[in-house]
Amino acid sequence: MASNITHIQNLLKSLPSSPGVYQHIDKDGGILYIGKAKDLKKRVSSYFSKSVTSARIAVMVKKVVDIRTILTDSEGDALLLENNLIKEHQPRYNINLKDDKTYPYITIKNERFPRIFGIRNVVRDGSEYYGPYPSIKSMKAVLELIKQMYPTRTCKYVLSEENIEKRKYKLCLEFHIGNCKAPCEDLQDEQDYNADIDAARKIIKGQLSDVKKRLKQTMHDHATALEFEEAQRYKEKLQALEKYTAKSTVVGYSMTNIDVFSVSMDTEYGYVNYLKIIEGAIVQSYTVEMKKKLEEDPEDFLHIAIPKIRDLFGSTSKRVFTSHQVKFELEGVEFGVPQIGEKRKLIELSLK
Repeated sequence: MASNITHIQNLLKSLPSSPGVYQHIDKDGGILYIGKAKDLKKRVSSYFSKSVTSARIAVMVKKVVDIRTILTDSEGDALLLENNLIKEHQPRYNINLKDDKTYPYITIKNERFPRIFGIRNVVRDGSEYYGPYPSIKSMKAVLELIKQMYPTRTCKYVLSEENIEKRKYKLCLEFHIGNCKAPCEDLQDEQDYNADIDAARKIIKGQLSDVKKRLKQTMHDHATALEFEEAQRYKEKLQALEKYTAKSTVVGYSMTNIDVFSVSMDTEYGYVNYLKIIEGAIVQSYTVEMKKKLEEDPEDFLHIAIPKIRDLFGSTSKRVFTSHQVKFELEGVEFGVPQIGEKRKLIELSLK
């Protein structure tokens, strides 16, 4: 026991005051805990100081017989490495993310005349996937809007040039009730179809201003050409989009491409909530539950969850609002803790 204490004390003396990742090791060589630090010497030494008041930390520290460290160039690099190592080793005393739900996605299939539909299991087949959505209802609302504005095929036919030229397929009910423009019978060419897919993609991404601009221009062109029925049709599409926008808009239009993270806690769990804001509207929302292992603060949950959730959603947002101050950096990302106005409103919305 005395030799182990001496070994730990010597390790602490030799630690550099540099950013990196540390691992607490037990007598069997297993990893008890993985953490990251801006200053390894200061952070790791804090576990073995007399100021430790947490019973759970004290229990863990008694099991530590060795400490391993990996130096990194920055605290941001340490954060990414920490997350990867936790995912790989699942240490006993690290926070666990509890999320066994299978969330729905919207896919645009990798095929000629692509289909658009909902799916639960992502298959790496070259198709596009958007989500995850917090519920089937929220996903279906987007799909219904797309169906209303840009009807695309639902059939599984192979619409190659050869099959279309041979008139291999016949008009189906979807065409007759207005849900498809029949590319199978060459009644809609590939260029026009792909233009609809592009518009649908923008709706999925929440880039509604571009879609509105296109609809207004098309409506104007038809009206100028005295094609009033067509102009009316595009006006109705524009009205449908405006109605959808009104339901989802929560802050000013200028608030765009922002990630919002908040955290709430009870005695056993922490809950990190995520909102994605595009053009003033919530386009994605997500909550992850994490079981406490030590005496974690709200900041600890944010440190773990933010990189994981951003990776899950493929977020490239350069602005991130959080409910609590975070002490790490991500390259090119600006963090803030809003106190007033619409920015604060976003934090309050994420906590509901």
